[in-house]
This record gives sequence, C-alpha cells and structure tokens, in this order.
Amino acid sequence: METSISSHPERGPWGDARWRGNASGYFYRDLFEALKPKTFVDPMVGSGTSVEVAREMGIRAWGLDLHSGFNILRQSILEVVGEPADLVFSHPPYHDMIVYSGQVWGDAPHPDDLSRAGSIEEFADKLHQALLNQRRATRPGGHYGVLIGDLRRKGRYYSFQAELIARLPADELVAVLVKVQHNVSSNNTPYRLRYPRIMHEYALLWRKENRSTYQVIGAMAFPQKRRLEGTWRALVRQAMVEHGGRAALADLYRALEEGAPDKVRNNPNWKAKIRQVLQSYGDFRPLSRGVWALAA
Repeated sequence: METSISSHPERGPWGDARWRGNASGYFYRDLFEALKPKTFVDPMVGSGTSVEVAREMGIRAWGLDLHSGFNILRQSILEVVGEPADLVFSHPPYHDMIVYSGQVWGDAPHPDDLSRAGSIEEFADKLHQALLNQRRATRPGGHYGVLIGDLRRKGRYYSFQAELIARLPADELVAVLVKVQHNVSSNNTPYRLRYPRIMHEYALLWRKENRSTYQVIGAMAFPQKRRLEGTWRALVRQAMVEHGGRAALADLYRALEEGAPDKVRNNPNWKAKIRQVLQSYGDFRPLSRGVWALAA
C-alpha cells in the first residue's frame, strides 16, 4: 500500500461474494504487505475474506464475529485469542446501512449487533468500545484499525471516521487511507442528489503505544478539556466580533444566552466561565469596568 488511495474493482476469490458489505480481498492483501504482521485478528470477520487472505500469505490469523458466537461488546478479544496480535483490524457495519442479524445471518435481531443500534449516538459509543477492545488485543508497537464509511441520512452527513479519530489517541494515529467503493448496490438505483454520492470508505490505522486502555482514556480527557475551553473561547470571541470588537459584560451575557442556549443551560456557572475566558487569554483586554475589547 504505497499511497493513501486504495482502489480495487475486483473482490477476488476470498470469502463469500454473497455476503453484503464485503471488502475486496486485494485491499487486505495490500494492508498485510504494508504492515507485515505475523499475527492478525479480525473481530468482525463477516464471511472471512480478511482471514483467508492472511492465511494464504502465511500469517497466523483468527476470525471472530457475532454470528459465530463472539461478542465484541461483552468479551475480550485478547482473552479469546490468547495472545496479543501484530494487527487487529475490523470492518464493522456502518450503523444500519446494512442490517445484519435477522437479515444477513440468524433468524432474529441480536441486541449487540452494531447494525441494530437504536441511534447514531448509540452506534458511535459501541463502535468506540469495540475499537478499545481491539487496541487492548494489540501488542505494543503493533497496529489496530478499522475500515469505516460515512453515512448520509435525511439530509444530514454523519462522519464516523471523524468520530473515531476524535475518540481514540491522537498520538497513536498513523494513517488515514481512502478506499474507493466499487460494485455497490446503490449504483443500480437512480438518485436525485444535491450533494455527491458517497463512493469511498476510510481505513484508519493506529500504532499502539505501551500504555493501558485506562491510561489512554484518562489522557484523552485533557485534549477534550482543551476542546471545551476552545469552544467557550470561540463563543466569546464571536460575540465580541458581532459587537464591533468591544462589548460590556452584560452584552456578552445576552449574546451567549440568545446564541448558545445549550451551552448556557448546561453550565450553571456560565457567566463566571465568560469572565474566566476574558481574563485567561491574550485575545481580550479590559477597557473600563465591565467593558472588554479584542486585543490588537
């Protein structure tokens, strides 16, 4: 995989072509040639394409899936496999774009089927948990990752790859690959779209550092806090701009009450937060009592 674009119109002889949502075996071959893992786990193996390619290339491989009894939301990949792997990579459902339990496999819906998640938010939370499970099953210095697409629903665009990048350790992210989609069923359906049809997926790869999952989650609280602080800073600055570069505290309070009611409602100390932002950054300077301006 010499470039960040992967495009294979043919799926190859691996796996079961009748399995909906199958990725090309040539994509996995490129991935294995680039990373050279000796051991590989796919915890959402589907029809088995990835594992068949891996074993053909001499890689020790395990394929797990909900349809064969493994539940990534309730069972540890590491404990089931018995050893950490060089590469733990999955191709999950893209929410309910394709519904699996009760349709592609099984006679009834499974409550832990990611494609049966009740909302986009629930799906994102469960997918995050699945990736943390994958990370734990990866040896330090090995790679974990996911092939994921985005979703447009009722005029709204949901970027699952962006969601995962925001939820997982930024210092472990090593690659974002764009995979072109070929031979999808939507090609046969005429659409009148305002925006371009989604014809690509993302392969996201992280390289695991020697830190526990709990350390990673704890460390991620700090960048999340910085993002939250940056949001308040942006809100105050925007209110200042809308007032011509200078405003009394009362004007800023009123602007945020009207313009950002959710932020105000969720923070009982929001007025103190505005004052803290004004006093903590070099973006603002006091002019007189209760009046502030944008710094030069």
